[in-house]
Amino acid sequence: MNLRFGKWVLSIGLVIALGACTPTFRNHGYVPPEEELQTLVVGVDSRATVDDIIGAPSASGLLSGGDYYYVRSRVKEVGFRRPQVIDRQVLAISFDERDTIANIERFSLADGNIVPLTRRVTDSSVVGKGFLRQLLGNFGNIDPSQIFN
Repeated sequence: MNLRFGKWVLSIGLVIALGACTPTFRNHGYVPPEEELQTLVVGVDSRATVDDIIGAPSASGLLSGGDYYYVRSRVKEVGFRRPQVIDRQVLAISFDERDTIANIERFSLADGNIVPLTRRVTDSSVVGKGFLRQLLGNFGNIDPSQIFN
């Protein structure tokens, strides 16, 4: 009976271990289907038309009135390995000064152009530093020649 129980525990452990190596896929973002993009006409349709037909993106240009960017990624994860991006599509819709569509471009990993999705933020140098650390940290930045001038 003890040997049978050991085999049973071993087989359950093996099933769990193999299950942990099964790849999982995560999908992020949205890119409108080609059928909806075919209804848009470059040089004719406006930003409002794009908003009505395919919707405003979650990421647009830095300034108000900037271009539209639709991004979709598919990530594969296997066990403890690093996640791997297996598909990424970026749809860029640019507008001219009259807010009409100037260009519609699609980029992907298959094009050979890796499109990194990063967010760069300038950190404040005083965040997370107490008053004494800020005060004492400035001693090395003082130029004695500036004191007497």
